[in-house]
Amino acid sequence: MINPSRSLEQLEGDSWGAPPADATRLISTAYALRRKPVGDLSAEDLRLLLGQHIGVETLVPLALTLLEDDPLAEGDFYPGDLLVAVLKAPATHWPAHPGDLDRVRRVVEALPGPLGPALQPPVDAFRAAHLG
Repeated sequence: MINPSRSLEQLEGDSWGAPPADATRLISTAYALRRKPVGDLSAEDLRLLLGQHIGVETLVPLALTLLEDDPLAEGDFYPGDLLVAVLKAPATHWPAHPGDLDRVRRVVEALPGPLGPALQPPVDAFRAAHLG
């Protein structure tokens, strides 16, 4: 079980320190979010980190908990953007974490239809690659 009061840095035992002086806003935000307790991460925080493939092993289960309650949970972009970030986790994540795959399968099966143009292609690609 993941301790929600600990940050990714603490959970992974890997401190990134301060972002580079020339870091973009995205990079600076990712560095800051790695120091935030994972239980305090919002859907947008999870979307941003997962979109950068940061903390995938820790954050996919947390994102799936949100998605199980609301498959179209959204960050700052559009309904379902958190799901898209989860679906685009590295392909190696799913065989190594079959419980996560079962959970995401149930989330995808619960999606209302029809899906919009931002959501349908990643859902179809994930189904083809991982759900047969």
